Amino acid sequence: MKRTCFNTELNEKNVGQEVTLIGWVSKRRNLGSLLFIDLRDRSGIIQVTVNEGVEAPDIRNEYIISVTGKVSLKEKENPNLKTGKIEVIASKVEVINTAKTTPLIIADETDALEDTRLKYRYLDLRRPVMQSYLDIRHKIKLATHEYLSKEHFIEVETPILTLSTPEGARDYLVPSRVHHGKFYALPQSPQIFKQLLMIGGVERYYQIARCFRDEDLRADRQPDFTQIDIETSFLDQDQFLTMMEGLIKEIFKKTINYDVKLPLRRLPYKEAMDNYGSDKPDTRFEIKLQDVKDIFANSEFGGFKDVEAIKAIVVNNVASITSRKVIDELTLEAKKFGLGGLSVIKVENDELTGSFVKFLSEAEKSALKAKLGFANDDIIIIAAGKYNRVCPLLGALRVKYAKQLGLIKPNTYDLLWVVDFPLFERDVENGAITSTHHPFTRPRDEDLKYLDTDPTKILSYAYDIVINGYEAGGGSLRIYNQDVQKKIFTVLGLTDEDIKRKFGFFVDAFQYGTPPHAGMAFGLDRLTMILGGTDNIRDVIAFPKNLAAVCPMSLAPNSVDEEQLKELGIAITDYEK
Repeated sequence: MKRTCFNTELNEKNVGQEVTLIGWVSKRRNLGSLLFIDLRDRSGIIQVTVNEGVEAPDIRNEYIISVTGKVSLKEKENPNLKTGKIEVIASKVEVINTAKTTPLIIADETDALEDTRLKYRYLDLRRPVMQSYLDIRHKIKLATHEYLSKEHFIEVETPILTLSTPEGARDYLVPSRVHHGKFYALPQSPQIFKQLLMIGGVERYYQIARCFRDEDLRADRQPDFTQIDIETSFLDQDQFLTMMEGLIKEIFKKTINYDVKLPLRRLPYKEAMDNYGSDKPDTRFEIKLQDVKDIFANSEFGGFKDVEAIKAIVVNNVASITSRKVIDELTLEAKKFGLGGLSVIKVENDELTGSFVKFLSEAEKSALKAKLGFANDDIIIIAAGKYNRVCPLLGALRVKYAKQLGLIKPNTYDLLWVVDFPLFERDVENGAITSTHHPFTRPRDEDLKYLDTDPTKILSYAYDIVINGYEAGGGSLRIYNQDVQKKIFTVLGLTDEDIKRKFGFFVDAFQYGTPPHAGMAFGLDRLTMILGGTDNIRDVIAFPKNLAAVCPMSLAPNSVDEEQLKELGIAITDYEK
């Protein structure tokens, strides 16, 4: 059983050498006098040939076997395998362990639904593509450690059991056995602690940090996730972003051998929303939002009267396939974004057609042509209403059409910073002022004058790194002046009592010489997802939860013994067993 190497460490230079390999039987082909085995280990697959006269035990798929033999050149190369030019001619084959028939095909292309894959995750992980995701994840972490260590960062662990503080999502709570009725919270991020490390003089901190948020799930979100968490002292925004660009460049180079061109461009938040309808724009294709409100200043159409925004996108070469059913689907999409509907115009035979066209004057038609520059077989989609609903709708539709029409070149990467975020935003439902990021984000110096008059005008030193339309990380310069921090809390409606109860120890620390500091966090799972070429974050996490926040393999969360609850001083009422 003494293995000499991994499968894919072998190549033509090893021809004639005797080796011992161990792995799982991926596939076998018994031709009577010849037995071919595809042997799989973590590194990949190699073909083993067992000639007549060599004793071979009964072998099935997923049996673990040991093979001793000589490396030989193949008569016919298999270009799909890294080891496709060679094979191992076996002189000895041993079964180390047997296996039942698996409930899923263990190959890159499997027949299993995701529920089955998650239930038997230990089998799903054997698939080469899943091994590649874990390998990319490891390489990202390794590149991070190497780069940040070189830049004089030190890794520091922060508490997992901590205080519940308002950070934008629900906390996962952990009851205390020693202090009945009191709870720890699992950290949504190490935000407060990493800022305390700056006050503690660490100056450059990082951590591959586990974070926990009790929120609704989607394809790129998990209740427990990992981020590359970073904080520095005494760097301004340009210095910090330049340093982080160096990290991203290193990660891309050392994981997928891709050269990121620096510096990355910086796109103001307002420009991102105006042109792309998103604060995480995918700019690999040219469909842009265009403002047409001025064209309809005197429109007789009721849906355009007294609205905050009227914007349009033009999609080329789809009028002929835009049926009534497609238009109805677009209208349903608009309703998901809180709009009553949208207007779709086709360009056919040099004419504008569609039910909305009857509301257009000739002057409006000419103005649209001049502004949008459409052509035959194009469609124009116009949305009107609140700015923060119109832009996201059209932003989502531009991405939908780009994917549908194949406008995004495969294996390309578009990286940029989105900067100058608003410091505050108003809740769409109740109009309350809330922090766009978190209450420790530093306002731009030139906007401090608006704190007493109109806080919604204030921009911040906040930044997100966007890769292919995904927010891959984000952060900000932090407030370090205690008077400014107190003012921000006041704008958010927090009383002195609220501040002391929620942030007491943190605010106290500000009185002892807080350095100017900045930080950010990269989503490790999301980075792995992007570099691995999948759009499902569950693919890149070894043991993920499903969309119901359940682990189908372990069946967590689940009920616990009554005795455990008594120890914690907890009684469960009104729940379904």
